[in-house]
Amino acid sequence: MRKWAPLTAVCLGAFMLLVDVTIVTVALPDIAADTHTGFADLQWVMDVYLLALSGLLLGAGSLADRIGRRRVYTGGLVVFALASLACGLADGPVLLIGFRAVQGIGGAAMFATTMALLSAHYQGRDRAVAFGIWGAVNGAASAAGPILGGLLSEHVGWRWIFFVNVPLSALAVLVTLRSVRESRAPRAGRFDLPGLVTFTLGSAALTYALIEVAEDGWTGTLPLTCFAVAAAAFAAFLRVETRSAHPMVDPSLFRDPVFTGIMAAALLLSVAAFSYLLYVSLWLQSARGLGPVAAGLVLMPLSLAAFVVSAAAGRFLHGRSPRVTIGTGLLLIGAGAAAQALLLDPGDGALSLLPGLVLTGLGVGASTPQLASAAMAAVPPARAGMAGGAMNTARQLGMALGIAVLGVIFHNGLERGLGPAADLAGPLASGQGSAVAAGHPGLATAIDHGFVTGLRDTFLASAVLGLLGAALTFLLVRSPGPTAPGPVPAARTEGAPQAAAAGTGPHTTQEPTSAQ
Repeated sequence: MRKWAPLTAVCLGAFMLLVDVTIVTVALPDIAADTHTGFADLQWVMDVYLLALSGLLLGAGSLADRIGRRRVYTGGLVVFALASLACGLADGPVLLIGFRAVQGIGGAAMFATTMALLSAHYQGRDRAVAFGIWGAVNGAASAAGPILGGLLSEHVGWRWIFFVNVPLSALAVLVTLRSVRESRAPRAGRFDLPGLVTFTLGSAALTYALIEVAEDGWTGTLPLTCFAVAAAAFAAFLRVETRSAHPMVDPSLFRDPVFTGIMAAALLLSVAAFSYLLYVSLWLQSARGLGPVAAGLVLMPLSLAAFVVSAAAGRFLHGRSPRVTIGTGLLLIGAGAAAQALLLDPGDGALSLLPGLVLTGLGVGASTPQLASAAMAAVPPARAGMAGGAMNTARQLGMALGIAVLGVIFHNGLERGLGPAADLAGPLASGQGSAVAAGHPGLATAIDHGFVTGLRDTFLASAVLGLLGAALTFLLVRSPGPTAPGPVPAARTEGAPQAAAAGTGPHTTQEPTSAQ
């Protein structure tokens, strides 16, 4: 059993940080009621965690390669635990959002190092087993998030979705310190602080602008200012990365249409498949009167279908072109969102969403396992870790931007569907449907119609984005082979003989950087 202790430590951290992406979804109405949180603040409770995770992932991996992966992973666990405790104690939206950002910083440090730590501890068949279990835990985290969030929110209070991380993090730190060896990259480059700052600033400004559009419109002073800041920050990021000898992401990689197509697919998959779940949860609890547990169960078919198909994909889809598997998966995701838009009518219950959720889950399960391997196969082996990190960054950033973009669409549809009662859109979008209905007798039908209108628009936008991702994949992803193969030296592991060349599976030979 001691042999698998490093895997246990890594899986504990990965499970926690990925569960926290979705665990708050079904708790948002309770959070809103308890902390007097508005619609924009609810979006930030979700988005700020994803922004910190995506914005710092590559930088955390680069830092870990220099100062030690175990050190960064353990530090991430401590930060994550303390931030979780602070989130549970927060008495208002500002503190909750701020500590969610700190939680994301800890999550980035953990997520950036997991694959490299596994590669440093396991070789051959053991490595294949370790990565298989790690992948299954990641899938289980996605499936468990809404259910765990519902159970904790309904039976002990929403604050426990954060408090539960404290003892789990303490256990993970203990197992890590006792079983995980330190490792570093053999020739780590200079830490790219300018690239990290400009990318994070651009991502945050763009997301903030999109969230504020729902309140101020596209021509509001604040959204326009934030759009300008985002454009300037991303321009500076491109300039910095082009001139840097050790960039976080080499812009020249995007000259390859295969790599560009895979990055676009990763980003659009998260937008089309997951970003609307926040608004579905608000509808289920505010307009349909379901509790957090029931709302979590409604969302579960998507995660379960994805988990089952993803587990089978390695066996049945092995050797298939990533163009086919990723493209087909995005087609299914687009079809699933379209089915939800077509089948949902005012007065309908949650069962009307079931066919679309299952279709979406099938698409996620078919496409996700191929994304990382396709991204790394599309670049020279020396850039494999960078490509894997870029893919993970694209996925988390895609969900953050998707929540903001779809929030604008949902809010506008909600107002349009409410008609004369459009001034109630703000409280309704914050999960206060029951309170609004109690204060305005006879509005239940209008509230349901407003939510359904907003959700239909959101589903249709998700369908278009999913189909766009499929089109880009079929158009651009034509060759899975690396552009310039070459060997990369193995990691140096402290306190142990030099590790064998590490990769991400039994057939690879490259050493992944921590951000992979």
